[in-house]
Amino acid sequence: MKEAPSPSRYDVIALSAESTVVSEYLPDPSSPHESGYQSENELERAFIRQLQAQAYEYLPVTSEAGLVANLRRQLEKLNKVTLSDAEWERFFSTCIASTNDGIIEKTARIQEAHVQVLKRDDGTSKNIYLIDKANIHNNSVQVLNQYEIEGARANRYDVTVLVNGLPMVHIELKRRGVDIREAFNQINRYSRDSFWSGSGCSNMSNCSSSAMVR
Repeated sequence: MKEAPSPSRYDVIALSAESTVVSEYLPDPSSPHESGYQSENELERAFIRQLQAQAYEYLPVTSEAGLVANLRRQLEKLNKVTLSDAEWERFFSTCIASTNDGIIEKTARIQEAHVQVLKRDDGTSKNIYLIDKANIHNNSVQVLNQYEIEGARANRYDVTVLVNGLPMVHIELKRRGVDIREAFNQINRYSRDSFWSGSGCSNMSNCSSSAMVR
């Protein structure tokens, strides 16, 4: 008689009035790492390979200038437009990285106002999509790792997922045996110390955060 599979095990990681975070671990007997040691670097490389296999482009960027330049390329590609330097500067400073915007404004922009109006050099106006919600396959997805930024202190993010050049998800990786709470604590520290440094580029959109343990 065939034995029934073992039930999934869920552990509560964080609990609040707004949300509950749980972890689930399902061992893979075929994995060479199930009985061995896997470093965080190995976990990071394996995770990025998985994303690349799902058509995520790897982005070798480590500076804010590189992140902004990539954002411009991705938005120009999505909207099939070439912006002048003056047009891009106006759009970036008012519609993406406005100094007056906090997390609420950035969230509303992505969720409710993902089409922004650009005033072009010739006086005409053009709709610029941050995300194409009607045709999701028009959007580009990228992944970068070890992005470092100076804020109240220097922080380096493990893995960041971008949609059309906008950082959408920060993922903190922890090897087996490390309490997953450490990853959430790091993300909370990043939000205090560095997400809003510079032009707020590491959090240009409302960036959600995740923790992942192998």
